[in-house]
Order: sequence, then C-alpha cells, then structure tokens
Amino acid sequence: MSLKLSLNSPSKIDASVELPASKSISNRALIISALAGEKVNLINPSPCDDTEVIRTALEQMPPVIDIHGAGTAMRFLTAYLSVTPGEHTLTGTDRMKHRPIGPLVEALRYLGADITYLGEEGYPPLRIRGKALEGGQLEIAGDVSSQYISALLLIAPTLKNGLDLHLCGEIVSRPYIDLTLHVMHEFGSKAEWSDVSTIHVPHEAYHGLNYRIEADWSASSYWYEVLALMSDSESTVLLPGLHDASRQGDSVVRYIFSLLGVKTAFTRTADGTPAVRLTRHLSTLPRLEYDFINSPDVAQTLTCTCLAIGLPFHFTGLGSLRIKETDRIHALETEARKLGFVVSSDSDNALEWDGTRCEPTMEPICTYDDHRMAMSFAPMCIKFPGLSILHPEVVDKSYPTFWDDFRKAGFSIEEE
Repeated sequence: MSLKLSLNSPSKIDASVELPASKSISNRALIISALAGEKVNLINPSPCDDTEVIRTALEQMPPVIDIHGAGTAMRFLTAYLSVTPGEHTLTGTDRMKHRPIGPLVEALRYLGADITYLGEEGYPPLRIRGKALEGGQLEIAGDVSSQYISALLLIAPTLKNGLDLHLCGEIVSRPYIDLTLHVMHEFGSKAEWSDVSTIHVPHEAYHGLNYRIEADWSASSYWYEVLALMSDSESTVLLPGLHDASRQGDSVVRYIFSLLGVKTAFTRTADGTPAVRLTRHLSTLPRLEYDFINSPDVAQTLTCTCLAIGLPFHFTGLGSLRIKETDRIHALETEARKLGFVVSSDSDNALEWDGTRCEPTMEPICTYDDHRMAMSFAPMCIKFPGLSILHPEVVDKSYPTFWDDFRKAGFSIEEE
C-alpha cells in the first residue's frame, strides 16, 4: 500500500459494511482454546494482525516469539507461556520494549512463574520458563491495564488452587474484564465476582466447543463517526454482525453517538443475521463531557468527531492512552493542530477542546504506527476534502479491510 492516501467523501452514504470479527473476543478465545483440554473450533476469528500474531505463536511456539507491536499478545502470551511447559523468549518492536509489563510479571512471579527480563527492568523482552503454578490469592492494582488482569484470569482455571484475584483501588476498563469473564463462561469456567473488587476463579478445565465470534464494536465506531459528520440527513450505514446484548465494552458508542446525531436501530439482514442500522438525526448538544475510563479505545474516534462538527468537549479517564501504540494524547494534540484545532491536556490526562482554533496547515496526518489514529482521522475528510493519511497500512492491526470498505461506501481514495 502507498505510504500516503488522499481522501475525499461522497455527498451521501448508503452502505452495508462487513465489519471484522471482534479482536478482543478472538484474542481471548485463542488463549482459552490453547489451554482447553478438548477440541475448540473458533468460527469467524478476527483477521487482524494482533490476532494473527497470537494464532501463529500458539500454533508454532518457536523459541523466540516476536509479537511485533501487539500489546494484547504481549500480555496474554506472557501469562500463557508461564503455565505452558518449555522455554521461550517473548519480544516485539522497539515501541513494545518501552511499554510496561512489570505489574503482570510481578503478579505472575508471585504465583511462582519463572520470568526474566532480558533488557530494561519492567519491560520486554522476556525469557519465560513455563511450568505448573499453584495459584491461590493475589492482589493487583485495579488501575493498571485491564489486559494484565485479563491475562491472569485467562490462565486462572489451570492453576492448581484456582485464583482469588483482588483488584486494589479504582478499577479501570471494567467492561473488558467482564468481557474476559463472559468468554471464560462460554468455555465452562465458573469465574465470578465474589464482591465488588474480587474475582474468584476455581480450578477446572475449559470445555471444547464450536464458538462463533461476533463483529467488532470498536470497528463500528468509525462508521458512527462517518454518519455524525455527514450533512445529508438520509445517509445510512448497515453493520451486520453487531449484537444488542454484546459484552464488548465499546458497544457504548451507540449511546455516546446518540448525543451527536446518530441513531442506532437493531435489525436483521435478509438471512437473519443480527445487524445495526445507523441513521442521522438532529443534535443540539452544546458540549460533550465524558469519562472514558471504561472505553479508552474509542476516545480518539470521539475526539475527531467532536472537532469535525465543532463541538467543544472535556474528556477524562484517558491515562492509559499514554502507554498505547503511541502516546495517543500527544498524538491527538499534534495532529489536530494540522486541521486548525488547539486541543489541550492536563496533568490528569484529561483532554479538552474549548473551541480555540489556529491556522490549519493541512499537512498529512501522521499515524504513529497506531491503527486508531488512521481510522479516527479518516472520516474527517468529510469536513476536510483531500485530507491525507500517512502510513495507512497501520489499520491492519485491527481492521485490515478498512480502506476497502471506505471505497465501497463511496469515498475516493488516491494513493500518493
């Protein structure tokens, strides 16, 4: 793919978009499948790079496992390899070697895991010698990455004494923890919250089954953004595969975007597949305030949406964005200025735009090796014709068909 794309939008959207399967569910199901004592058949797994990295590692189990830039893979495989016989080195990109893993390693070591840092203390790469672990009681901060917590939960049924995991302090991204528990339940685990901050996971084998993975609500957020930015009141997008009762935390986008002029209707396709139909309606919201503590992955989408429609905002709960594929808060501030928006953050990692503008340069949008930067800024071409995106291939991390779907929906995409 070209290193730069120039984007222009149609005047009206009437599209049906086949979203990728949920990356979050796929990654959890792959780890469970590898731990299960019986055959598991995963139907419709995500085609994204993050999921492929985990699948390849589990199938081949080479001595050195390079997960590239896949943060979920680093966390989940660290836990998985700790309870799986054999010795492996787990490594990734230079950026990955600067993303913290210490809280998870410390927790696993407390349970008896044999993990050694091969570089800077607290960061990958890791050497892991897998073995059976006893389990028992464990405390971990609730405001660390929920992926640390999910990684521990996924292996918990294999621990000889199970696991009582107590989350200390504020618990962030709780919906992602609940999603992990939900997928574990599907495979026979009786893991449950024993109180508001403690999860009890008994020792028991996962069951084998045929398991179909639903479409990705995170990916839907960019189509919500498209509808929010369209001027044509008759524009519509159909998204098959999204479920009303989904446990995916990012399904919250349907509530947030209802405030911004996008209506969600649950329906079915001709073959009976659950689907969502998006339509435009009037919004008079003067300012949006929202705490993203439970859904940080859609913060970039909402930031770009609000800027493009000229809606002032104040967003909190964004601390985890500092340690994602890039420092997403800094990236948003920097790239928004290219389009004429002065976005600011504070020491608490709140992000705000009060309407202040600057002279737009319309320089190409940098993506910082971050899939969500590319996909969040892309719909802004509706308001900024000719918008350019650098390194558009980063979308492969979670939504490989994103640009194809954009073209099918009527967007003009020129490679430069």
